[in-house]
Amino acid sequence: MWTCKNLWKKLAPLARSSSTLCRQNARGVLLNNERRLPLVPQAHMSSGTPGSRGDNNLYYLLVGATCVGGGFYAYRTIKGDKERYQERINEIASRPNKVVPEQPITEAPGEQAAETPQEPSVELSPVEVTEEPPAPVVKSEPTPVAGSLPAETAEPQTTTETESAAEPATVAPAEVPAPTPVEFPSHAPYLLIGGGTASFAAARSIRARDPGARVLIITDEPDLPYMRPPLSKELWFSDDPSVVDTLRFKQWNGKERSIYFQPPSFYVSPQDLEKVENGGVAVLTGKKVVHMDVRGNKVTLSDDTEISYDKCLIATGGIPRNLQVIERAGEEVTKRTTLFRKVEDFKALDKVSRDTKSITIIGGGFLGSELACALGRRSADSDLEVIQMFPEKGNMGKVLPEYLSNWTTAKVKSEGVAVITEALVKAVSFKDGKVEIKLKDGRVVKTDHIVAAVGLEPSVELAKSAGLEVDSDFGGFRVNAELQARSNIWVAGDAACFYDIRLGRRRVEHHDHAVVSGRLAGENMTGANKPYWHQSMFWSDLGPDVGYEAIGIVDSSLPTVGVFAKATAKDTPKAATEKSGTGIRSESETEGTASSPVASSTPEPPPVLEQKDNYGKGVIFYLRDKVVVGIILWNVFNRMPVARKIIKDGEEHADLNEVAKLFNIHDD
Repeated sequence: MWTCKNLWKKLAPLARSSSTLCRQNARGVLLNNERRLPLVPQAHMSSGTPGSRGDNNLYYLLVGATCVGGGFYAYRTIKGDKERYQERINEIASRPNKVVPEQPITEAPGEQAAETPQEPSVELSPVEVTEEPPAPVVKSEPTPVAGSLPAETAEPQTTTETESAAEPATVAPAEVPAPTPVEFPSHAPYLLIGGGTASFAAARSIRARDPGARVLIITDEPDLPYMRPPLSKELWFSDDPSVVDTLRFKQWNGKERSIYFQPPSFYVSPQDLEKVENGGVAVLTGKKVVHMDVRGNKVTLSDDTEISYDKCLIATGGIPRNLQVIERAGEEVTKRTTLFRKVEDFKALDKVSRDTKSITIIGGGFLGSELACALGRRSADSDLEVIQMFPEKGNMGKVLPEYLSNWTTAKVKSEGVAVITEALVKAVSFKDGKVEIKLKDGRVVKTDHIVAAVGLEPSVELAKSAGLEVDSDFGGFRVNAELQARSNIWVAGDAACFYDIRLGRRRVEHHDHAVVSGRLAGENMTGANKPYWHQSMFWSDLGPDVGYEAIGIVDSSLPTVGVFAKATAKDTPKAATEKSGTGIRSESETEGTASSPVASSTPEPPPVLEQKDNYGKGVIFYLRDKVVVGIILWNVFNRMPVARKIIKDGEEHADLNEVAKLFNIHDD
């Protein structure tokens, strides 16, 4: 190439001078004859007299020789690259420890991290291999992938010292990729990031509208998709000593079920997803998506594996918050602290509750109060001390009006829990084998273990690489009415910050919202283009005897009106599930509708507002500008469609006593 460049430098002045002289000669002839030439032969670029072609021939000859030389150089270069590539392939094929195609294994993370940038590869069948560039060998053990053979059944890949030392010298800059095993599909038409309720609901919705769809779910958890509510509710009340292993429980209605949405046989192996005839749903467990390329429509996993997609759902959920004083307290305190969220957290806390003498729960919200009641009831049969502390004046003080929060606190205490209200944690330390919690008012609590239940932080790590907007007020990915963040990217569940046409922009962290938003996102991924208008509900149970369901904005800082009545034996979560036949109440409630609520036709006694002693069952209305924006049904079940319609109508009600009659709370 340098020869061609030097030759052109010599020819360029000659070409320019010839062209200039031709133009001058033509201009002179035109002036002498006082007429325009019929034709100026543009091909003549001679430095001699017109008509002389000797120099032109020399110019053509030199240019032609340059082109031939360049072509010959390119041919030799390409041929040499092919020969080096073939030599490299033969060398790899001759190694003693090569991968058997019928038993693919995964390269160790160290090997993948050391790879040079890989060229696009041709998509092959699961038993074939794609080619990747050779890399400096890092000796390590293979890492198993969900759906692949166990590590002990395949030989680990190793490389001799001679090969390792010789490899860098054989790698060419433009070398073609070398073979590597295929563990899971390199492309998924529908890619769902996150393995929770929203992802499973979306997968089921996609398959319902597109029966041949191929759906790949990627989750960093080792478990298949499961429901989270039983982790803080029914599982703790099971009489089965093996419940930690089976994760099966009896619902309040007495029926038994697993926390998993579907058994393993429901899913397709990731290796087989591309070749199954009618598509299916595959789950890639133990893998975390760390980067999104929205322009290239692909994601990168924590082991540097890339998977492309046509349409993608982000349902990454959230991460439990922790207190800064605990994070700064040191390793001894950290390892004695549980951030409750996953199956592994339930198993760990169950073991702690059996092996230690004292557990302190920090947090008075839904999760903290549910765990306090569950552990408190367990302490009745053991020497376990259960303490709950929070900064509010009563349990669920941010949600319930003060009188009902105080009643709830008394209920939690009756379960054997020592409740410490208005407790602000100042410092946490480990002394003399105990975790010591110092409060700002000087009180000190010593315990063996801490459960931090102080809220959830939406998981939005992918926002930066994907260029997606995060809401500054509520957190989570901002989406439009169709739950869409970009043209082919949707968000559902805890991580979605959506616009509610009645209540404004919101972010909801409850099971029912995950079900409904995941279902709608799946429909829209298949072309439905439906807006999210659903008012999701949530529920909380303080054991089998007290529970409530809520919808809309339930904030104790808003004005409230409560209408209560005396409860009967059927006004409990247990009785409600026995009647409806389902344990996860939102699954039945989300299907219900209420076109025109009708009050009970039986005579009703006059309702009593905000009774101070007996809150057996009732309805609490939350008002904003005299309009109902939230409703809590206290021990009132199977009436959620009525509450949903009241909020949807957005009307101002002069007498909420009459509205309360729609819920039939005075029926026996």
